[in-house]
Formats: sequence, C-alpha cells, structure tokens
Amino acid sequence: MLLQLSKSQPTPYWRTVLILGRVSNLPTVWSNCLAGWLLGGGGTGWMFLVVCLGTTCLYLGGMFLNDAFDVEFDRQYRQERPIPSGQITVDEVWRWGFGWLGAGTVILILLDKTTGVLAVVLLICIVVYDAVHKLVGFSPALMAACRSLLYLLAASTSVRGVTGLAIWSAFALAAYIIGLSFLARQESTRGALNSWPCYLLLAPILLALLVNADEYRRPVLLFSAVLGLWIFRCLRHAFLVSDRNVGRAVGGLLAGIVLVDLLAVAGGGTVWTNLDFVLLFVAALVFQRFVPAT
Repeated sequence: MLLQLSKSQPTPYWRTVLILGRVSNLPTVWSNCLAGWLLGGGGTGWMFLVVCLGTTCLYLGGMFLNDAFDVEFDRQYRQERPIPSGQITVDEVWRWGFGWLGAGTVILILLDKTTGVLAVVLLICIVVYDAVHKLVGFSPALMAACRSLLYLLAASTSVRGVTGLAIWSAFALAAYIIGLSFLARQESTRGALNSWPCYLLLAPILLALLVNADEYRRPVLLFSAVLGLWIFRCLRHAFLVSDRNVGRAVGGLLAGIVLVDLLAVAGGGTVWTNLDFVLLFVAALVFQRFVPAT
C-alpha cells in the first residue's frame, strides 16, 4: 500500500518546470555562447555572463512555448508530458514562456544595438519554430537558425564583433543541428532510418580541417577525432544495434553540441577554455540523467 501511494504522488512543481525547460540542454546553450564569444575575440567576463543570462531566458521561454503549442499533439502521443498529465495548466505554461522570452530579450537589447537586433531575430525564430515545427518539413532549419544565432549574438559582444570565422562556424553548427533534428524526427519510425542526416553532422569537422593549419593543426586533429568518435558512438544506437534507440542517439548528439563548440575554437583556445568546454560536456551528460533532453 505504501509503495502504491508513493507512486501516485504528484511530480513536484519545481521538477515540472525543469522538465518543461529541458534544462539538461542548458550547458550546450552556454557552450554556444562561449564559442561565439571566443570567435569574436573574447572580452570582459561580465559581458559574457550577461549574454549567457539573456540567452538562457530565451532558451527556457522557447522550450515552454514548445509544449504550449504542442499540447494537442502531446495529448494524443505524449501523455506523459507535464500539460497532458495534469502537472501544470497550459495557461501557466504560456505565461512562463512569454515571461522568459520577454526577460531574455530585454536583457540582450540593453547590451548593444547589434546584440539587440540579433536578439529580436532570435526571438522571432524561436516563436516561429515553436508554432510550426510540427507542421512543416523545414523546421530543422529553423532550429539550426536559432542555434547559429547564438554564435553571432555572443560574438557581437566581444572585442572584434562578428568575425568571418564566427559566421562560418555558425553555418557548420547549423548543419550539425539540421542533421541532428532530422534524425530526431525519425524517433518514432519503425521502418528503416534515413542515413543522410548523419553526413551533416560532420560539417564542423570539415570546416575545422579547412581553416586551421600550422600550429593549430594538431589540436584540431585531436578534437576532430574526439567529435567524430562521439558521433559514431551515438549513431551506433540508431543504426548498428538490433534494438535501436534513436532517442539515446539524439540525446548523445545534443550533448555533442559542446564538442562542436570546442572544435570551433580549437585553433585559438587555451587550456582553461578547453577545460570549460569539457566541464560543460560532462554537465550536459549528467543533467540528462535527471531531466530528459527532448
């Protein structure tokens, strides 16, 4: 009887908020900002922290609105999600979502004109993605735009601003996100999986090998190998085992965003910045043990 009562206990409100915000992915948001900031030449630490705060709010707002827009879909196919399971009302989720988005946008607009413009563009991309991602086939491109804008937004606050390398790195990150997102869309597929998204995951490695030479070549080769091996390890769960688990593959690839960011700055990173990325990667994996990444 005691066991049955414990199982029927409602989920604590704070955990519901963490699940709605998919906070296990926050280390990848911060690593995106760190990579973009470093690609723009770095700068003052407080500016970077404020960028992380603003983008964290935008990310959380986007995740809350994702569930609010998907409420009818979740009631049919994902009844364990917080809204259909009765853990929180849809009206509360709308308020949480717009509150986070508003706070993040205001924080970033106050930093700089360019940063503010990019923040507004990111805000639009987030809302459009949440509204249409279940309706259109190109929604992974919208998700990729959101992630790549984090590079540019963070770079806009650094000493050199948005550099050419920051832009190219944003494109490579976008390709990785598109590949990851298309794979994630096949999670409920019972037949054969399309393998073409996997090739897009290699775009960051290709860019790093093209733009880095001389003394930067060795660390780039090392981090390219690390990212390549991690991608293979993740895809193994989707393609190379009899009892495939696309969700596990996607979760690993989401954490792998930090390795993409590390590779983007491998040519000019220091031991300490490399350590920061390693810690964020470990944090992403640990957080996924407690809060689902998708």
